Amino acid sequence: MHHHGYLWTGPKKSFDNEALRRPPHPDPPPAPVSDEDVKAEQLLKRYREVTAEFPVADLPPIETAYWLIKPRSLVRGTWDESKEAAGWIGERLSEYAPRFAAETARDTTRLARLVHVAAEQLHAGADVSYGFYLERPSYLSLAVVTCSPNLSMPELACPVA
Repeated sequence: MHHHGYLWTGPKKSFDNEALRRPPHPDPPPAPVSDEDVKAEQLLKRYREVTAEFPVADLPPIETAYWLIKPRSLVRGTWDESKEAAGWIGERLSEYAPRFAAETARDTTRLARLVHVAAEQLHAGADVSYGFYLERPSYLSLAVVTCSPNLSMPELACPVA
């Protein structure tokens, strides 16, 4: 078992685009029955767009394990030990804390507790995902995904194997 780290920062508006943050349904919508079936054509077009973009978009997936299908270039680090992966989270929290929009989110005791909980979760084989609103309105997403296998989605392949 090992762990992969992912980090995304960007405009809140991009983060809020949930269609590109979730995998498309396995079955496409029905094809339009006529040229006048505009709604069905739009739905099918959007489905094709999401099907093509979801696997390559750098946006954080709603389900953390889906980071594993994203491009390998998005992996920010790989660790065999859960404490090392949690340490990476701690370093990122320290780096970004001054930009957190909520002053309460900057509390160092709270951040240390998050790192401790992350280490425990990763040691148990679970994934960890944290998100924070930053200034301007931006968003920070930090995730560490357990791999080989992932407990929640064991069918997903390791991105760096």
